[in-house]
Amino acid sequence: MKEAIHPTWYPEAQVTCACGNTWVTGATVKAIRTDICSACHPFYTGEQRIVDTEGQVDRFVKRLQQRDAIRTAAEDRVASRTSPALSLSELDLAKRYVTLLAENGVENVGDFVGKLEQGGDDALLEIPGIGRKVIADIKKMLRNRGYEIPETQAQ
Repeated sequence: MKEAIHPTWYPEAQVTCACGNTWVTGATVKAIRTDICSACHPFYTGEQRIVDTEGQVDRFVKRLQQRDAIRTAAEDRVASRTSPALSLSELDLAKRYVTLLAENGVENVGDFVGKLEQGGDDALLEIPGIGRKVIADIKKMLRNRGYEIPETQAQ
């Protein structure tokens, strides 16, 4: 065996817990400090308490709150993008079609979807100057923004 490679052994090492409990054991250091022991651990004491070492619980709760705030902000962004009050002029639609639709009472997404639900594509095809391609393009734009557009077929 090699000489002088082993650490020094202290048979009378003092262990001190944060609760004040102390005991003696053998170790390679003279003094050991611990945060929890059998005298204060909830399993042994029967108490239900949270041992918060250096604010870990507080940091965890803070992360949860930040996650919830980020999730709420994302949901708000989606809701604003999929609002029925969104004007058709905010879509990348030719001004001519926006004007034709507005003259016939279809000024926002809610009006457009309402017409589709009432009479399908035929209700919109009755508007002079509006064809199947324009309707398909508007539906595609709305789906890309996250709207749920009912599948309707011209009858």
